[in-house]
Amino acid sequence: MTDIDDNELIARVAQSDERAFLVLYDRYASRVHALTLRILRDPMQAEEATQDAFFKLWNHASQYLAERGNLLVWLLTIARRTALDRLRLESRRPVINDADRPEDILQSIPDFHTLPEESRWRSLHFSVQSLQPNQRQVIELAYYQGLSQSEIADVLGWPLGTVKTRLRAAMEYLRHEWIEK
Repeated sequence: MTDIDDNELIARVAQSDERAFLVLYDRYASRVHALTLRILRDPMQAEEATQDAFFKLWNHASQYLAERGNLLVWLLTIARRTALDRLRLESRRPVINDADRPEDILQSIPDFHTLPEESRWRSLHFSVQSLQPNQRQVIELAYYQGLSQSEIADVLGWPLGTVKTRLRAAMEYLRHEWIEK
């Protein structure tokens, strides 16, 4: 069953196939855990958030639409939102640290080189690295630290309009460089 593609597996999970779910879990648990650990910075919280993300995958598998993107991106989005919800619930924010760099984060996600879409993920890494420093900074704060645009403006001491403009420009650049290729 491990040679079955993600779309077939998620379709089986939507029909309550536990074996298909376990294959997806084995395939992606390390990546989900790495992301939740990166956001939460607490191993116990990250394990719980990882379990919650897979629980949501099990319960909402029928909502996955392959035409909107691949399964891993969908699952990592669920995991990210789950981890950020935990932070908000506890009314705490991740520590903003200049030492946290996207390349360190991407390298910390296990099994990066074993996946068929390796070149696509590496191209995202290089696309983020090629952003202008002020655009890369708002991307890091928004997506790696989970801050809102208003919070980014407060942290950086920039006007909200500047944050919005730089975030929009960065997203357009990334969309062009990564998604549309």
